[in-house]
Amino acid sequence: MPGECAGVTVRGVSEPAYIRATRAAYDVVAVDYAALLRTELAEKPFDRALLGAFAEHVRASGDRPVADLGCGPGRVTAHLHALGMTTFGVDLSPAMVAEARRAYPDLRFDEGSIAELNIADRSLGGVVAWYSLIHTPPNLLPAVFAEFHRVLAPEGYLLAAFQVGDACVHLEQAYGHAVSLDVYRLSPDVICELLGECGFDVRVRCVREPDAPETLRQAYVLARKRAA
Repeated sequence: MPGECAGVTVRGVSEPAYIRATRAAYDVVAVDYAALLRTELAEKPFDRALLGAFAEHVRASGDRPVADLGCGPGRVTAHLHALGMTTFGVDLSPAMVAEARRAYPDLRFDEGSIAELNIADRSLGGVVAWYSLIHTPPNLLPAVFAEFHRVLAPEGYLLAAFQVGDACVHLEQAYGHAVSLDVYRLSPDVICELLGECGFDVRVRCVREPDAPETLRQAYVLARKRAA
């Protein structure tokens, strides 16, 4: 069942164990991850179309800044910037942030957790969570969505992408490196329900079949923060 892979906290340590594990894993793989995925969006027209639609919605709702949360090496942040958005990235992994800053020196990238953002209330027009929810235990997702809700302006937009499923997979190898990392497959129905409970209206939800080398269906949810 989701949430059973790892404990959330370690006794005597204030930072959740899953956050420490996620940071450590991505610090290890950052260089190879960045090299492998640098041109990924160029090969995925459907993903580009969804990001373009998100950008248009944000622009129409007031054109406030957009945060790419869990930005990794910054490819989505840079793509949104190329679409004319004022955008910045946040990632838990210092090594990933270093890769993003190296690749896109003119853009802003900060270290931080999607569960506790150093971003002012109601200051953003959009939030992107592009495969960055998948390492959060599902029972903690409501708190993450509440944090997204806090930083978004009324009628701001959230775009999330994730793999479809209802299980936790523990990785001991990733991108040619030894890691210890839990990956959660998520149900679009559950995600949409949680977003509704957190003050969002789901505008679009879709699932596509896997493209090689993917083995799982991929889900996308576009939601808007309620005006009141």
